[in-house]
Amino acid sequence: MLVKSQVKYIQSLGHKKFRDQEGVFVAEGPKGVQELLKAGNMRPVHVYALAEWLGEEQPAIRSLPPSSITTLRQEELERISSLTTPNQVLVVFTKPEFPTFDFGNSLSLLLDGIQDPGNLGTILRIADWFGIRQVACSTDCADVFNAKTVQSTMGSICRVGVMYGDLPALVARYPGLPVFGATLEGRSVYEMERPGKGMIVIGNESKGIRPELLAAIRVPVTIPRIGSAESLNAAVATGIILSHLVG
Repeated sequence: MLVKSQVKYIQSLGHKKFRDQEGVFVAEGPKGVQELLKAGNMRPVHVYALAEWLGEEQPAIRSLPPSSITTLRQEELERISSLTTPNQVLVVFTKPEFPTFDFGNSLSLLLDGIQDPGNLGTILRIADWFGIRQVACSTDCADVFNAKTVQSTMGSICRVGVMYGDLPALVARYPGLPVFGATLEGRSVYEMERPGKGMIVIGNESKGIRPELLAAIRVPVTIPRIGSAESLNAAVATGIILSHLVG
């Protein structure tokens, strides 16, 4: 049974301030939750689920004390869910832990002003697909632990480390590293050799890469436009660029 204090607590985690204070975030839905339950760098704090989900074999939650598992009715799940159509289970997880970031020995993504949570989550999922393990975000990007971002990652949030900070300053710390930037004018991504290591900068869809970061780009790259569309979705552009630079 769901109590009022639990509802208030889960609703508070819809705000970044409280997620940061508690060091936790919320994930929903069987598929994404199952991915996160298998991760070794985070743990479930409390499981809220329908009896039908709990009735299935759930080995990942066997070690949890009974007080950390709450069986809900559908209407109770709807009270705490951020989804339009709540789906069986909601879990409060600790934030994942990752090794210290080192951008000098692999390919990584730098995201500049990606403010849509769904877009950010999709980019992290794409990064995971291509084996990118580190992503640096400008401070005005969406929060990686926003419910929509978490949902869009489909579990990739436990495998891709994300940090926030001053991107031009980050680039300056690696003076010999190739820095690729997605621009409207640059070398065709179809003609690029696969670099093995470097930073790939993806900018805001409407504003592009901010000037101070654009000045640090050493290899501008572009996806040649054949039709008349003004721009590409940032996640789509990321997928195309990674498909030609990773490997």
